[in-house]
Amino acid sequence: GPVDKDPATRRSLTSPNPRTYDYILVAQKQDDDLNQKSQRQKAFLQQLEKKNIKITRIIHDDKVFFGLRAPQEMFENYQYLLKVSDSCNWCGDHNGEVTHANRSAACFYLSNELKLRKKQKELKKSWARWSALFTGQPFSDVKYYFGEKIALYYLWLGWYTKLLVPAAALGVVVFLYGLAFFNTNPLINEVCQSNIIMCPRCDKTCQVWKLSDTCSYAKVSHLFDNEGTVAFAMFMAIWATLFLELWKRHRARHVSQWKVYDWCEEEEELIMEIVNDPDCTPKQFRHSYLRSTLVLILVTLMLMLIIGLAHALVVFRVVAAPLLSECQWKFLKDHANTVAVMLGAVLHYVTIQIMTRVWKLHLSLFLTLQLQCTCEKTNSLAATERSFTVKMFTFQFFTLFSSLFYVAFFLGRINGHPGNYVRLAGFRLEECHPSGCLTDLFIQMAVIMLLKQTLNNIFEFTVPWLKSCMNKSTAKKLERKCGYCYRKACRDEHGRVEPCDICKLRDWLRNYHLADTDEFSLFNEFLEMVVQFSFTTTFVAAFPLAPLLALINNIFEIRLDAIKMVRLERRLVPRKTNDIGVWTKVLEAIGVLAVIANGLVIGVSSDFIPRLVYRYRYGPCANGTTDTRCMQGYINDTLSMAFMSHPDVQRDFKIEQMHNVTECCYRDYRSDEDYSLTPQFWLVLAVRFAFIILFEHVVVVCKFIAAWFVPNNPIGVKNDRLHDKLARLKEELR
Repeated sequence: GPVDKDPATRRSLTSPNPRTYDYILVAQKQDDDLNQKSQRQKAFLQQLEKKNIKITRIIHDDKVFFGLRAPQEMFENYQYLLKVSDSCNWCGDHNGEVTHANRSAACFYLSNELKLRKKQKELKKSWARWSALFTGQPFSDVKYYFGEKIALYYLWLGWYTKLLVPAAALGVVVFLYGLAFFNTNPLINEVCQSNIIMCPRCDKTCQVWKLSDTCSYAKVSHLFDNEGTVAFAMFMAIWATLFLELWKRHRARHVSQWKVYDWCEEEEELIMEIVNDPDCTPKQFRHSYLRSTLVLILVTLMLMLIIGLAHALVVFRVVAAPLLSECQWKFLKDHANTVAVMLGAVLHYVTIQIMTRVWKLHLSLFLTLQLQCTCEKTNSLAATERSFTVKMFTFQFFTLFSSLFYVAFFLGRINGHPGNYVRLAGFRLEECHPSGCLTDLFIQMAVIMLLKQTLNNIFEFTVPWLKSCMNKSTAKKLERKCGYCYRKACRDEHGRVEPCDICKLRDWLRNYHLADTDEFSLFNEFLEMVVQFSFTTTFVAAFPLAPLLALINNIFEIRLDAIKMVRLERRLVPRKTNDIGVWTKVLEAIGVLAVIANGLVIGVSSDFIPRLVYRYRYGPCANGTTDTRCMQGYINDTLSMAFMSHPDVQRDFKIEQMHNVTECCYRDYRSDEDYSLTPQFWLVLAVRFAFIILFEHVVVVCKFIAAWFVPNNPIGVKNDRLHDKLARLKEELR
């Protein structure tokens, strides 16, 4: 990769600059010069030499290091073509020389090694350290060292973290609102003081139970299912839009300062092609409905596989609950359903980790990199990267959220009723708790989010750190051998220092033994944060503390990524860009999905609508009475009765399960005589649908108003660009 090393400690500030290398290639040493791999190496090196690239070859153990020096003419051609293309807001000083702020990526990042060493040292001291956890980020220095693409990642992550502060604060307020009425809420008191006997939750081993046994569960349910969560869900949907619009303004300011506002990826790749081969021809744009259909079919098959895995997790939960209820340990026996939910969430997390690696290593790479020859005819590296990003995120999103969608919208709604239970693999499907289904969704989200953020960060940091610690010894041995090499004997005819092979090898090994990086390193960082953004917005109605967890994680994530990239990993190849690319479109899609999902969670999963209907239609206050609690009797109203005298109920419940109880309750709106759905069920269902439509239309209108109200580009940026263009036109005319 690009050279990236600390300056020699014994070099004086007045000593001449040592000759540097633009790129270092490392290959396995080949003993047989006639084998295929050796022949390919020679052919590749010959092609480099034809382009006047100087190659220095050093052998160390079983590795061969190749130091590459590109001719200055190559960088000059790149600079000139970039200038005439107008893709980098090019401008020069009065002497016609290119200023530091506007130099091209190839020349600026790869041939100024001493400046990069100094910048790396500055970043280590001021940014890439844990003691700088709450300090600002030097975006210009990051851009100088890593390039615009990585600088924009940190710019976006910093902005996302900053805007999480109001979301996290409001989420905590909503949580505290639920906590404030913990002991006085009539619904909680009704559950805790109830003598209602509930029907068995599973076959054979489960017994009837008292509703008051789940008093703690009812309290937890109220923390995340109250009136405040509705307002918070609306706020987060609008917050997602404001975040994106404000991000576009924030990005515009910085890319305008960096002189890449008008940068064009197509022109950049054309310039690179011309510099490499003056007689090149551009890759043509192509489109085929047959190829697109084939890719769509393959992607659909992959999504069906993911949905199948979600069904497997459902089967696990259905089977685990009755098995745990047979356990001799009283705690597991009494909390079988809750433990089954938590075990299902942990298994879901393990599945996510496995499938993520499968998608990345095989399926997405196959679909993008191999099928592009026959199916996807992308005409540039950027287009291929976009295609990979969309596929990989789609697979990751469905892997993460398939189980959550089941818990949010299907759990407890397709399980049937006593006498007519729906069964899977011979086991009854799960039921919702009488206090509501939202707590199951909260448990699922909390477990996955905490495990994913905590374990991912631990492995993300410790693996490159351990590798760096293990591989320091080789470079230290060579450092003791080297001595002081910047003497007169090491200077060439122009007075430039040419370090000896031991010094070169010492520096090259120091970088080679750092953790490896590739074109997907930055993609993985973006994927992790965009998935977190999905958690923070999509089901936030069930988990108001999600923005707080995201905020805490991101404060450490920024510093962890900085330490990892500056100290523990090889420096990524700098690349120009003026945006975060297709990730902007992905975030916009998540924002729309968040509106739909939160509307469905409140309308379908939450008890907000049934409570509303009861208050104004069936409760004590329905006739205008105000001297009593309006929600008194709500829990009892949501329960239906099953009688052992019914033959179908006798088939589902054994006598030993009932403990001489002739009737029990279950959560549903059904008639006690024939178990048909009551008019109250249809009224609640109609109000649910009406609320979902109203919620989504109101929030979407608010999103459009917010997007219109906040312009993408600040007026100052527009005026600065106008003056820059005018100054350049005058200079060209002169």
